[in-house]
Amino acid sequence: MSNNTAIKTRALAAAALALATTAALAGCASGGDDAAGQTLTVMIGSSGEAETAAVEAATAAWAADNDATVEVVVASDLNQQLSQGFAGDAAPDLFYMSWDQFQTYASNGYLDPYAADLANAGDFYPTLVDTFSYDDTFTCAPKDFSTLGLIVNTDLWAAAGLTEADVPTDWASLAAVAKTLTTDTQVGLSFGLEYGRAGAFMNQAGGQLISDDGTTVDAASAENIAGLEYIQQLHTDGVLKFPTELDAGWSGEALGAGKAAMVIEGPWIKGIAADFPDTKYAAYELPAGPGGQSTFSFTNCWGIPQNSDTADAATSLVEFLTSDQEQLDAAAAFGVIPSTESAAATYAETYPENASFVESADYAVSPVNFAGSASAITDFNSKLEGLIGGDPKAILESLQTSLQSTLDEVNGQ
Repeated sequence: MSNNTAIKTRALAAAALALATTAALAGCASGGDDAAGQTLTVMIGSSGEAETAAVEAATAAWAADNDATVEVVVASDLNQQLSQGFAGDAAPDLFYMSWDQFQTYASNGYLDPYAADLANAGDFYPTLVDTFSYDDTFTCAPKDFSTLGLIVNTDLWAAAGLTEADVPTDWASLAAVAKTLTTDTQVGLSFGLEYGRAGAFMNQAGGQLISDDGTTVDAASAENIAGLEYIQQLHTDGVLKFPTELDAGWSGEALGAGKAAMVIEGPWIKGIAADFPDTKYAAYELPAGPGGQSTFSFTNCWGIPQNSDTADAATSLVEFLTSDQEQLDAAAAFGVIPSTESAAATYAETYPENASFVESADYAVSPVNFAGSASAITDFNSKLEGLIGGDPKAILESLQTSLQSTLDEVNGQ
């Protein structure tokens, strides 16, 4: 997941396919005879030209080594085009599979569970393996990941008389620093009003959406309410504004344009360099809330269709793409964090300005992502638009109802 739109949740429109018998695939360093002469279609959701070029270069290198051909298709709406492909029995040979849709696709039998047999299966972050496991089976390999951090415009920070010692570590200091940074021409803090940001505050308050045993929704808890109330208070105090209030498409644009001194985004913030080459920034771990430190981890995996004729070749390509060197090349191109622990460590050393994103991986959690949950979260995002001046408890009670209903269906209740 590699850009600010990648975290947007959307409802899945795919028709259900029958569950099929799965076959374990043995990963190999190269495709050999399995790949020779084959043409693979790889569908991606790209953050821009840099990501597209990086994927095209990497897949072309594998194709040249394996006497194969790879066509990279950049989807305008990845979820919609994937669902149409599966419904029409024309799914791509390899594709980005987002964290929020994985459980739905896996439960419908769309995905080949190849990942556990990769030669580098043990190299990935355990939390990412958990995200892309279904029925306790590691199903598809995470291609990279991103965490949320506090991004500071260092010029505006220095102009306000702030130093490294002032970097906020808790909610109280975040509010205080945001106040210091708020002027007639800029706001102290900005982020998108959606689950992918607000949910981090709910977690920092000690809340969660699903109980530890996976059977009960805890959306309307006092802790989750406190998380939303904190956001409300920051806005009431005038130290938080959302991108739409700043005439910005996303908070990265607000940071680059000097309209916001701090934003909550991920390493894809690197993308602002194209439009705002003179903007300097630094990234820090998100401040802790009453419940401790928490941030979200967003990721995609490499999906392979169930019973695909090109599965062996696609698996070989995945093993190549998830190698440490290829992931580090992708990180250099468009800012994502490698999904293997060894490559991520090298990434943190190479890009110390982004080291905080890697450090927070130890406590990062994936947003709720069980089968069918995407539609409930989409509705939640819609209701969050009424948070300012609204009732956080009512918003969360609505989520409680819709999410519990979906979870009951998944659990056969």
